[in-house]
Amino acid sequence: MKLPLSGRALTAGAVAAATLVTGGSAAGAAPAPEHPASQHPAAASGPAAVAAAPDIPIANVKAHLTRLQSIATANGGNRAHGRSGYQASLDYVKAELDAAGFTTTVQRFTASGRTGYNLIADWPGGDANQVVMAGSHLDSVSSGPGINDNASGSAAVLETALAVARSGHQPAKHLRFAWWGAEELGMVGSRHYANSLGSAGRAKISGYLNFDMIGSPNAGYFVYDDDPTIEKTFKDYFTGLGISTEIETEGDGRSDHAPFKNAGVPVGGLFTGADHRKTTAQAAKWGGTAGQPFDRCYHSSCDTTANINDTALNRNSDAIAYAMWELSQ
Repeated sequence: MKLPLSGRALTAGAVAAATLVTGGSAAGAAPAPEHPASQHPAAASGPAAVAAAPDIPIANVKAHLTRLQSIATANGGNRAHGRSGYQASLDYVKAELDAAGFTTTVQRFTASGRTGYNLIADWPGGDANQVVMAGSHLDSVSSGPGINDNASGSAAVLETALAVARSGHQPAKHLRFAWWGAEELGMVGSRHYANSLGSAGRAKISGYLNFDMIGSPNAGYFVYDDDPTIEKTFKDYFTGLGISTEIETEGDGRSDHAPFKNAGVPVGGLFTGADHRKTTAQAAKWGGTAGQPFDRCYHSSCDTTANINDTALNRNSDAIAYAMWELSQ
């Protein structure tokens, strides 16, 4: 997640799209789900029942985090825009998606004098005039590896996409997944993509779901309130787990949903908190430590794989799958 507007200069740039050929490796094995399938909010039955969303294996999500950490370690300690760590991160995610049968496209843009890249992955099938899209930014700041911000969202979106492929899911609507570059410079990559679609292309997106920082160590459970249908979908999921959510305000306008929202696309998403401090009331309902930041390592070198709340990451990863299944029918 980028810093507030007052804290940095925004950059912009745009050039033509380009496609790259890259490599990667497979993720790890899956543990048992947090809740039995019969208790999962997506397992409702009835005349209009559809296949339940799968449990997203937390071990697989964490295997992606480990890989992204290793990439950062091998590339100067970060995965920032225009740096080798970002390119290697994109190569890894793209290879996973290509092997799973997605149609991937790498879109090129320019920011701060460096070339940046977005990665778009389309799952074959579904109504191309009704696109349900999930996205996250893949870049880190230059001061650290960016594992919560935002390898957490990137890994969970990747594993949800791979779950679509494993299940052979064929919903009525078209599924698209995205990993954005240069979010930390002011949502440059996502803005470039949204602008490149034009009004006709944006009108085909029935919902864009954004996931930026979903494993904060002192986690909260925040839901975007921008679109009532998307908001209700996420709230229904967490209600099924007995978790009370709050409206997300800390990151409003500071992540990749903003260019879509500004263009009139319905948006939603999840967030577990950045440098704001958890209140006593929030600690009472969510656990954790009152008076401390949701993520004390926000934009710091300590944002490593040790900076992840596994429970929050697990719940939010499952919530992504639930929403993608529900909203694409």
